[in-house]
Amino acid sequence: MGLPMADSLYYLPDMSYFCLLWVPFFYLFWRAVTGNNSQAAGIWALLSGSVIAMTQFFLGNLTEGEGFGLSRWLSGCIDIVALPVLLPLFIYLLLVCFRIVSGNVDFAGFALLWLIPCGAIRALSWSSIGDPILLVLVPVLWTAIAVGMSFFIDIIRKGLRLVIFPAFIAMLIVPFAAACSYWAFYAQKSTFGIIGLCVAVVPMLISVILSFRVARR
Repeated sequence: MGLPMADSLYYLPDMSYFCLLWVPFFYLFWRAVTGNNSQAAGIWALLSGSVIAMTQFFLGNLTEGEGFGLSRWLSGCIDIVALPVLLPLFIYLLLVCFRIVSGNVDFAGFALLWLIPCGAIRALSWSSIGDPILLVLVPVLWTAIAVGMSFFIDIIRKGLRLVIFPAFIAMLIVPFAAACSYWAFYAQKSTFGIIGLCVAVVPMLISVILSFRVARR
């Protein structure tokens, strides 16, 4: 299973550290770029993320992926790549709508904090597999979905009519492309995997660049 790499690559311990540390480091980078820091929302994110991560660890996956077909794609989308990020974004939307949290609205920061416990538990459970798809690619896709989706959510929240519909379509494309990238690399279709990865990552890069420019003004 996984990328067509040398067998020794699958057992490099550094990959587990990457899965463990990528999300918290990216969160600190994101916070430095944007300057957003909502302590109340952060506590909600860490507590809720820890509960969900522990629950999934003990109960197991919601779906069973077999072979390289649709079931494998669904398994990656629901249990590994997309849903773990879409859930905190939805929860944060509810918290904002019901005014349970205050301060600067930061969907990406909330989702990244939520994913820190998830990344730690996944690093432990996936370390025995030693698969770079799980330990390296998946954490990158998590951040791509969290920041990319938040970028388009902010566009929709601004209420610009001409871009609301394209932004909504883009919101659907980002997690779909991320799940397809995971599936393609798993099926050893590297070209399609790279295309899906690029589609998922580009909105994140645009958001980081724009946030950095705004912060420097």
